[in-house]
This record gives sequence, C-alpha cells and structure tokens, in this order.
Amino acid sequence: MKKEILLSGIKATGDMHIDNYFGALKQWVDLQYEYEQVFIFIPDYHSIISIQDRDKLNQLIFDTAVNLLAVGIDPKKVTLYKQSDVPCHTEATWIFNCLTTMPQLMRGHAFKDSEAKSKEVSVGLFDYPVLQAADILLYDATIVPVGEDQAQHIEMARDIARKFNNTYGETFVEPQALIKKEVGTVIGSDGRKMSKSYKNQLALFATEDETTKYIKGIAMDSKSIDEKKNPQDYPLYDIAKLFVTADQDKELRAMFENGGVGYGDIKMYVAELINNYLRPMRTKREELLKNPNKIKKIIAQGGKRASKIAIKKMDEVREKVGLIL
Repeated sequence: MKKEILLSGIKATGDMHIDNYFGALKQWVDLQYEYEQVFIFIPDYHSIISIQDRDKLNQLIFDTAVNLLAVGIDPKKVTLYKQSDVPCHTEATWIFNCLTTMPQLMRGHAFKDSEAKSKEVSVGLFDYPVLQAADILLYDATIVPVGEDQAQHIEMARDIARKFNNTYGETFVEPQALIKKEVGTVIGSDGRKMSKSYKNQLALFATEDETTKYIKGIAMDSKSIDEKKNPQDYPLYDIAKLFVTADQDKELRAMFENGGVGYGDIKMYVAELINNYLRPMRTKREELLKNPNKIKKIIAQGGKRASKIAIKKMDEVREKVGLIL
C-alpha cells in the first residue's frame, strides 16, 4: 500500500454518465485500496455557482452520494463526505485569497471561457480555483486524480501551497495531479465528445430499456451487410470498447471486419454487453435507495472524520498566520 494520500471529488450537478464513470469514478474505485488514506468528497459549495435552487441542490447532493456508493466506493476505506460539512474549507479559502493575485485567477480556464462568451462572471466562479486549493491542501493530499481539464487547477493549488510555505513556513504539501491517459475522450452517440451540452450522453443509471434505445439510436452508414468495415470508423465501437473484455472485443471487431452481420444485430450485442456490465451497479443503487438514512449517516460520519483532520491543519495555519493569541 502506498503511503500517500489520495483525494478527489465530483460536483453534484446532475445525473452521472458513462464519461463520468470511465473518466473518474472507475479510477477511484480501482485506486481506493492502494493508498494509505483516501478522501472522496462532494464539493457542494462549488455547485452553488450554477445551482441556486435549494430543493434541486439538496437532491443532487444525495443522488451523488448514492451513486458513489453504488459504483463501488467503500466507506470503510474511503472518507466520503460533502464539502459543506467541513467549514475549514471556506476559512482556508479566505486566507489563500489574501495570497493569490487577480492576474493568476484571470488565467483560469473557467473564467476565461465565461469572459469570452461575454457572460457575467460571479465571484464564486472567479475564485473557484482557490476554494479547490483549500479542498486539497487541508488534507495534505499528495495525489489528486483529475481529468486534463482540471490540471491547471492542481497547478494553482501547488502555487498557493508554495506561496503560503514561503510566506509563513513549511505547512502544506504540494499535490501531484494523476491524469489517466488510457481512456482519453469518451465518445457520445453522435461521434463527438460525450457532453451534456451535446445531449449525446448515456446515463450510468439508465434503465436497461433506455440503454438499449440509446444504442439503437446511434447513426451508422449505408454499407451493406456483406461489406467489410473498420470498427474504428463508428461511434458505436468507440462506446462499446469501454465495456468489453479482450475476447468480447475480438468478437465485436469480427462482426465489423468480416461482414455478414447487420447493424441491428451488432447494436443488440453491444446493448447486452453494456447492460450486463452496468447491472451490478444499477442493482446496488436500487438497494441503497431503500435506506436513505443510511446514506446520510455515511456522509455525516465522513464529514466528522474529515473535519478532525481539517481542524488540526487550520489550527496550524491560524497559528502561523498570527490569528491565535
């Protein structure tokens, strides 16, 4: 077991899709037993930037907790909590704000993207990287699994840790981003990157009928059944290869490359593969939903464990900054 601390989180902003699973969740499940300490959290303060509806946010936080447990996050090994249960996150953010410059934050991708679209930028969106730095640094996290789009934020967290250490003395660990390269971009039904904005996503916890309907709806081409085809030319194969074993991949490729199998039959084969793969998670989720109080208890207990660690770190920070008489 690696004597390092792994930390990551996922916002409560909507249904989870297979791009969330293969881009992050599966990695967390695979890694949770490899590290001495693992923290997975729901950054609900970040969610307020885009969700300002009390009931909606509350439900999304709960759904996210259920989904994390359903995919295999083990609360006996992982400290699973929501950000707002640890007030130290926002306190640390203010202290870090006093060390972070406006030009540094103006280089942030989210800010630049919103500014380019002439959108009015909230202070929350502008300050997002600083709160994220607090999320990470309070736990002395050494490893932070993220997508490539979050690499800049991890670098900002490193910069903030370095600035604090140089100003007040060695206090924070500079975290390293862990970016999984194998998966790459998860392709949607239209061949573009799977994205809510394109409405081309496959929900992780869709019903089996909904999954089959999604697969059936993927556009193919006009080649005849007998024509040989390159599977890599089709979004259907890009999606299917995420779920297949080596033997299944060989069988699926043969359907394309040898000809003689219609697209309808290939789609049904893929739909069955995906439903078989996801069925245990979907079944577990249904079981978890029968006891919502258990879910809330797991998250509350995780918040208490996280708070103990964060409070200890903040006591050190307050003393070094000069806030403790």
